[in-house]
Amino acid sequence: MKTFLNRVYADYLMPSRLGEYASLLQAANEAGYAQVSVRSFFRNLNREQAPRKTLVHRHDIDSDLRTAKKMFALEARHGVRASYYFRLCTLDYGFMREIEAAGSEASYHYEEVADFAKRHRIRKGDELRLRFPEIRELFARNIGQIASRLGAPLATVASHGDFANRRLNVINHELLRDRALRTRCGIECESYDAELLRGFDLYISDRKHPVYYTPMSPFAALGHYERICMLTHPVQWETNWIENTRCNWRRLVEEMVWRI
Repeated sequence: MKTFLNRVYADYLMPSRLGEYASLLQAANEAGYAQVSVRSFFRNLNREQAPRKTLVHRHDIDSDLRTAKKMFALEARHGVRASYYFRLCTLDYGFMREIEAAGSEASYHYEEVADFAKRHRIRKGDELRLRFPEIRELFARNIGQIASRLGAPLATVASHGDFANRRLNVINHELLRDRALRTRCGIECESYDAELLRGFDLYISDRKHPVYYTPMSPFAALGHYERICMLTHPVQWETNWIENTRCNWRRLVEEMVWRI
């Protein structure tokens, strides 16, 4: 019951946390951190030019474009750059072009592995992996279409997590272990690549109420860790009744279909 009540509060009753986000951007600036995108950090890391004190912002746009746009406006006000990863269901090319024009990064939050498993009712991980050649073609087609419509290459991408991945113990990231696929699609880095993660002293992710952050608050991390990655999801910073209800119903239906 407590878990259910926490979910209701997080989805429908929680006051906006965007003031807290603005305070974080300001605090990081005052502490001397360069606040950059995943793409910028990775490229500078390879050139051994990454600033000593860096806060890398990664936003996974699972849902709630409204709040994502508010976060982007706050970043623009504070001179911050960030990466925004969009699912097929959250693509907004106008917003994405605005992000790129500001010097930030707009790219792809991919989930072809999970989508394929649900669409074809695959219930075994090994069976799903046998279909990877088909899924790679689907991924290549999707990323090509996004890059074409955006008018810019997608240098980094980020894997989305879904209940189907957890049930089958097959993560979307497995798809990009194929170096030929990366080369073909122009992908320099996946956000869970070991090469990238080794560049961070601390990786923080936001969480739903009442935890908010794991493993620690970014405010507590500033000044104690030099290279920090901050993963955020707009839906966890401001309630959006319509969007949250739509997503909750979609998850419920997908779970019910999965069990049939």
